[in-house]
Order: sequence, then C-alpha cells, then structure tokens
Amino acid sequence: MSDTPPETGTETAPETVPEEPEQGREQEHDPAAAAPLDVPRTPTGDAEVDALLDRLADADHLAADGHVEVYEDVHRGLRDALTALDARPGPPVPTGRPTTAPQ
Repeated sequence: MSDTPPETGTETAPETVPEEPEQGREQEHDPAAAAPLDVPRTPTGDAEVDALLDRLADADHLAADGHVEVYEDVHRGLRDALTALDARPGPPVPTGRPTTAPQ
C-alpha cells in the first residue's frame, strides 16, 4: 500500500457484494409463468368424458401458449363423444299417420 493519497476524481467505490435473498422471502410473481388455474372439475359419470376433463389439468403446468394444444385435444375428444351419441341406436321412431285436431 502506498502512502500517497489517491488523486481527486479517481477514487473507486468500495466493492459491493450482492445481497443473498432472504430465506422464506417470496420470489417475484411472473404473470407469464405456469400456474394452476384451480378450476373445479365435477365428475360426469361417463368415464370417457371424465378422462377428457381430467386432461384439462395438464394445462395447469404449462405456460399460456401451451394451453391451446390441450384445449384443442379435449375439445376434439368431447366432440367425438357427442357424435358417438348420435350414432347409437335409440328407440324406434313411430311411423303412424299424424293426427289432426277435430274441426
């Protein structure tokens, strides 16, 4: 170390050490980060439909731009399940003549 004082205007600031985050301190909230939507899903009683609705929980772990794939997959499955209902044979349709009201 020198006994000569530093020149004016050339002094350096003491070295600073970045602070460690305190334990238990909350991290900054990132609105774009994946977060559970916590939307309740009530079972329907139809195993196929319930499985599709459970698939919606996959979106809880994805960023918003990943939700589209999950939603489209679930929508396609629900649409197919509804279409299958139309294909099932139902009760026979009556073929009698329509009745008219008395005049």
